[in-house]
Amino acid sequence: MLWNNLAVAVDFFVEIAVELVLLFIGVTFLVGLIQEYVPDETVKKMLGGRNRLLGGVLGAGFGSLTPFCSCSTIPLLLGMLNAGVPFAAAMAFLLSSPLLNPVIISLFILLLGWKVTALYFVATFTAAVVIGLILDRLGFAGQVKPMVAIRGRDDDGETDAKSRVQRSASFAFTLFRQLLPYLLLGAGIGAFIHGFVPQELISRIAGPGNPLAVPAAAIVGVPIYIRAETILPIGLALTQKGMSVGAVLALVIGGAGASIPELTLLSAIFEKRLLAAFLLTIFGIAVAVGFLANFVAVT
Repeated sequence: MLWNNLAVAVDFFVEIAVELVLLFIGVTFLVGLIQEYVPDETVKKMLGGRNRLLGGVLGAGFGSLTPFCSCSTIPLLLGMLNAGVPFAAAMAFLLSSPLLNPVIISLFILLLGWKVTALYFVATFTAAVVIGLILDRLGFAGQVKPMVAIRGRDDDGETDAKSRVQRSASFAFTLFRQLLPYLLLGAGIGAFIHGFVPQELISRIAGPGNPLAVPAAAIVGVPIYIRAETILPIGLALTQKGMSVGAVLALVIGGAGASIPELTLLSAIFEKRLLAAFLLTIFGIAVAVGFLANFVAVT
């Protein structure tokens, strides 16, 4: 049994590590290209300019259109922050992107139907905007660590296509080297949990016999790296074991919105206070949406 679990964990580690590395480098390279060709002022205007409320709405809207996992949103977040996008808009994007991307929404429609999916979308979108504004107002923008600046076009003054591509590639690999230890650590912890924590344990912790199933599911979801393509079979299996719709939603929000790989990457970018605030935010959204879904399901 031990060796079988270890083999599963190792296989999962290799699979998600390769996936995350390729996604991270690819998205970071794309961000570098965008900032090579699109001026910072244009990026800021596209995300609301000085209007923080509009910026939050646009940031959450942009996040809902990006088909990326939680880890691959990090380069886009860095690009926004380096371009001077308001902190509220950047945080709204960070919160909404892994939770409201088109893949997850499509799978939720298949799994839970239009009614619950619409509730999930509206509640999560609103929470992303409001919490982004609150964190901005409370001064959490000062809790972002200095990272590599995405300003390759200023390095040598060359503006031909080849130079832009070379600078974008250089930025991508520089940032990748900085964050690789955090990425591998997160993938390793997630793989261990995947290999050694049985699905039956999740069912017992967040099953129908637990009156606190929704917050329990939200807590359990955080250490689990849930990819979009695995949400449907996991959700179906857990609902068949008696888990409520709200508990399943809380599990998915916790896993997709604050996975261990994402948190390890964010720990390289955020100070401890902001990282804790982000984690509590995901937990709060998961619990609120879970209880709301259960209430709607019985009315």
